[in-house]
Amino acid sequence: MTRSPAGLELAEALTLAARQLHETTTPQATLRTAVRLAVELLPGAEHAGVLEIDRGEGRRTVAWTDDIVRDAEAPELPHWERLWTSPVVRLPDDAETERGPLPDLGLRSVLSLRLRADRRRLTVLTAYSGKPRAFDDTTVRLGRLFTAHVSLALNAVTVQEQLTEAMHTRDLIGQATGVLMERLDIDATAAFESLVRASQRENVKLRDLARRIVGATDN
Repeated sequence: MTRSPAGLELAEALTLAARQLHETTTPQATLRTAVRLAVELLPGAEHAGVLEIDRGEGRRTVAWTDDIVRDAEAPELPHWERLWTSPVVRLPDDAETERGPLPDLGLRSVLSLRLRADRRRLTVLTAYSGKPRAFDDTTVRLGRLFTAHVSLALNAVTVQEQLTEAMHTRDLIGQATGVLMERLDIDATAAFESLVRASQRENVKLRDLARRIVGATDN
């Protein structure tokens, strides 16, 4: 069974997109790359953005291709709530009346795809178009393949960032422990316990207290 040229081109485009996504080094850079690639890959997409939706606490745009996306994600659109239970939502548009879900912005087609979801927060990639019925079933299938790659890249870079932060925090706490050992003439165990007690007493995170101690020593 042979693959069609169109299928090969799609596979190559997704492979290239995945490579660009995995080359990013921060979650924000991954999302900025994702919205740019969404416009390049998804047929009909003219604008794209990533929105975080907190249950009961509002929404915020965290990546966008242009300012029209920030304006588009401000209104209370009817599909935001539906995304808690559905991974893909298309807003209807009416070609006969020439009105779409966001007529003031000239946007007549909206396609939203979930990137992440838990009990409290959704992360959603949304594509917009000024054309009616711009997003068909083929675009939805391609969108789901693309967002799978985005989610994998986003998870990978988030884990890497967390590991880097954990290593930095460990080193910082080690430095603060050394400062207390020298200052109080105590061993490492006693110095660490002193650091923990101070953190609890002052209701300050251990890493923040360690940063304060090391910073005071550097000054």
